[in-house]
Amino acid sequence: MTELERRIEGIVGPAAEGLGYELVRVMLAGGHDGRLQIMAERRDGAPMTVDDCERLSRTISALLDVEDPIDGAYTLEVSSPGIDRPLVRRKDWERWSGHVARVEMAEPVEGRKRFRGVLLGLDGEDARLRLEDGAEVRLPLSGVARAKLVLTDALIAEAGKMATANDGAPPSAH
Repeated sequence: MTELERRIEGIVGPAAEGLGYELVRVMLAGGHDGRLQIMAERRDGAPMTVDDCERLSRTISALLDVEDPIDGAYTLEVSSPGIDRPLVRRKDWERWSGHVARVEMAEPVEGRKRFRGVLLGLDGEDARLRLEDGAEVRLPLSGVARAKLVLTDALIAEAGKMATANDGAPPSAH
C-alpha cells in the first residue's frame, strides 16, 4: 500500500466503520485520470448490496471532496470483495483458512513465485499453504504481491450459508 493509499484509508476508514462497514482494500491505479478502488464489506457478515455500495460511495465521495488528497481527476469505485476475494489483511488469511487460494510472491520462495493450495492460516508473519501435491509452504506476508481465493464449490457453499444467516438488513453502526 502506498503512502497516499494509507492516507486515503485514514480519511475514509473511520466513516466506513461508523456506517457498519470495514475496508478491505484501498487501491489507486492509473495515475492521472486514474481509478480509486475502495473495497469494503459489511461488519455484520452479510453480503454487500448495491445499496450498501451506493451508501458508502456517497459518504466517501463527500469526504474526499473536502480532504482532496488526490491530485487530478479520478474515478471512485466502491465494491465488495466478492466471493473470490483478495487476501490483503492478516485476518483474511485466518478467516478463509481451509479454502483454496492463488498467491503470487514478489520474490521467489523455494524457487517459484506462484502458488496454489489450501490456506492453513498464519504462523507469525508467514501464511501457510498446503499445495496440490500435499507439501506445505510458508510464504512471508511481507513478500506477497497478490493473493486471492479461488472459486470452488466449498467457497460458494460457505458464501451461501453466510447470505442466508443474515437477513440483508443494512449494517448497524454500533
